Amino acid sequence: MNSNSAEHFGFWDANLRVIEAHYPGLAAQFTAKDELSETDIRLESAAAGDPTLLVRGIHVHSPRDPVREGRRLGAALEGDGPIFVLGFGLGYAAEAAAAAAPDRPVIVVERHPLILKKAFECRDLRAFLTEYQVLFVLGGSGEAITGALQLLSTGAIALVRNRALLNLDEEWYAQIEARIRAWSTREDVNMATLRRFGKRWVRNLAVNREAIRDLPGISRLKGRLAPFPVLLAAAGPSLDSLAHLLPELARRAVVVAVDTCQRLLLSQGVAPDFTVVVDPQYWNARHLDRAPAPKTCLITESTVYPAVFHEPFARAFLCSSLFPLGRFIEDRLDEGKGSLGAGGSVATTAWDFARTLGDSSFLVSSNSLGGSIWAAGLDLAYPNLKTHFRGALFETRSLAESRRFDPAETWSVRALRDGHPFTAPSASGGVVPTDKRLSLYASWFEAQFRRYPETKTYSLSPEGLAIPGFPVRPVEELLALPPRRTEIDRALAETFARIDAEFNAPAKREDRAARYDTACKDLLAGLETLKTLAAESAELAEKAIPRDRLIKALGTVNRRIMESEVKDVAGFLFPPIAELEAGLASTDPYGRYRELSAKLYRSLAEAVEYHLTILGR
Repeated sequence: MNSNSAEHFGFWDANLRVIEAHYPGLAAQFTAKDELSETDIRLESAAAGDPTLLVRGIHVHSPRDPVREGRRLGAALEGDGPIFVLGFGLGYAAEAAAAAAPDRPVIVVERHPLILKKAFECRDLRAFLTEYQVLFVLGGSGEAITGALQLLSTGAIALVRNRALLNLDEEWYAQIEARIRAWSTREDVNMATLRRFGKRWVRNLAVNREAIRDLPGISRLKGRLAPFPVLLAAAGPSLDSLAHLLPELARRAVVVAVDTCQRLLLSQGVAPDFTVVVDPQYWNARHLDRAPAPKTCLITESTVYPAVFHEPFARAFLCSSLFPLGRFIEDRLDEGKGSLGAGGSVATTAWDFARTLGDSSFLVSSNSLGGSIWAAGLDLAYPNLKTHFRGALFETRSLAESRRFDPAETWSVRALRDGHPFTAPSASGGVVPTDKRLSLYASWFEAQFRRYPETKTYSLSPEGLAIPGFPVRPVEELLALPPRRTEIDRALAETFARIDAEFNAPAKREDRAARYDTACKDLLAGLETLKTLAAESAELAEKAIPRDRLIKALGTVNRRIMESEVKDVAGFLFPPIAELEAGLASTDPYGRYRELSAKLYRSLAEAVEYHLTILGR
């Protein structure tokens, strides 16, 4: 049966009514420019009677029974999170996947609008469109997948691939899969990071907690430097090629540096206006060794390694804590510190801080480059197989600690290898090595560029990773702007003087001190109560008491825990439930319930005791 048969085109109007009602905007995309033409696509009847599809002479579905093939593909689902259908074709696999897991969202990714239109012309897909949670990412550059990912809950994903369509547009679908992989690994990365550094964060916060009382928040800087462009200095390899230009660039822009490259800027005679330091680790604090910056303002977070607060910065501002212990104290003081994005890298936080210095109302009414961000060294890649600029702490350590059978070159190879490297498009149009970790950061930046389109961000590093919304601009364009350093310094001095007068007024300081003392007392009292409650509940679960009595008693305990103001603080170091379940010895349901309950409460008591010990009661 040929592609013009009326039998194959009886469902368009019915499907279109549903699309217009439930997926506004999708219908308009069917008219978008497509590399395929009508002559590239042919509909035929499969042996089983259902329509099947050929694209440029290649069967997209089984020529015998596409429904059965779709059920086989759609039933082989893994995980418990979103289902991504890469290559919709006529929708057989997508339908089967949705039916097999009706509570999981289905994200349909199809390169060619014409193929999706053919599916709606020849098949009744109204039930698929209305009964399940379906999102469509259709054509274009594929950037829409980033927006779709922001709407999804976490969970282990499932991929349903139409191999024929993926082979037809291999590069396009490869980029889509890279974005999906970056999104799907973020929870694994977060959990691994928590397990590795959770106690370090708590220890740092315990030492630094008075900084929450004594330092103003970055919210007080919001919009204060809107008329000026910002130079964001990151630590990528391309910073080497711009190093000699840094003094001239600093005359024209506010300088925001990541901690890793503060030493390089100082060596070029540039004192950053702001240096962003947010990593809690000891070795990260060493980036500031032999790099005193008494004219620079520190932007940091209360979990940072404590030695950072002893560096000779001119002043310091805090962003809001990402962790329950810090938030518990912050919420009971006089103001919110101001949130900054945390995409896993200090560069993501530095970019978000640079964004807050601008004012969107100014940008809307201005044609200047005020509020724009010019990023140097933000490569998110390894151009020429280099990991950092010359002289970075990583390179210095590798040279200092290299041995005959473990030379510095081995350190670099190891750093590249351990990140699971692959090649990806570069900003200059070629390809460049990157890895899973850097691609995760790139996904974060892409999402933020879409979220804040009014903040124009330009790359000064053409050898870096290509990221939608992050165009390359020649450094000469920034150098062509008039010098404004005198204006910038004046604006900074006025801003700091105003903040000092407001934040450090005697009455304000006394009020904050009283609130801080009350918060600390409430915190310790709440933790002591929770520890006693958890320990007693663990002992109760271990006793051989009647089932109904135990369930009722533990239900009361759970309600009291949920009502506790410090439950989030205590739960921060709580192990995953799956980890506790893995070691259960009991086989009968009630025995496992008792055993798991005892382990849960013991773990809670241990987490609380750790906090109490670190906080010094």
